Amino acid sequence: MIRLRMCAHDAHYAGGLVDGAKMLQLFGDVATELLIRNDGDEGLFVAYDNVEFLAPVFAGDYIEATGEIVKIGNTSRKMAFTARKVITPDPERGMTAAKVLAEPVLVCRASGTCVVPKRDG
Repeated sequence: MIRLRMCAHDAHYAGGLVDGAKMLQLFGDVATELLIRNDGDEGLFVAYDNVEFLAPVFAGDYIEATGEIVKIGNTSRKMAFTARKVITPDPERGMTAAKVLAEPVLVCRASGTCVVPKRDG
C-alpha cells in the first residue's frame, strides 16, 4: 500500500483533473514492492488485462493504492490493484482545508501480469 497526495503537477486537465495514467503509475510502484517482497527482484510489468477508471481524481486528493498477488506461476505473477481517494480538499472551509472521507471512494481498479527472472537451483 502506498498513499500519495496528487499535486498541481499531476493535474493534466482543466479544473485540476488528474490523468488516469497516474493511477497506473501508482500501481506499477505497488507491483514493484510486491515483487521485491515475494521474489527479491523488481521483475517487469508486462500487461494489464483490465483497467477501470471509476471516479475523478483532482489535485489535492490523497490516493491510497493497494495491490496483491492473486496467482503465482513459474515466472509470472498475476496481480490485482485498487486506488481509493481517502482525503479531499475542502475549499468551502478555506484554501488549505481538507477532509478525511468517512468512506474512501474507489477511483480505479486494475489487474495485470508481471514476470520475474527464473532462478536456478
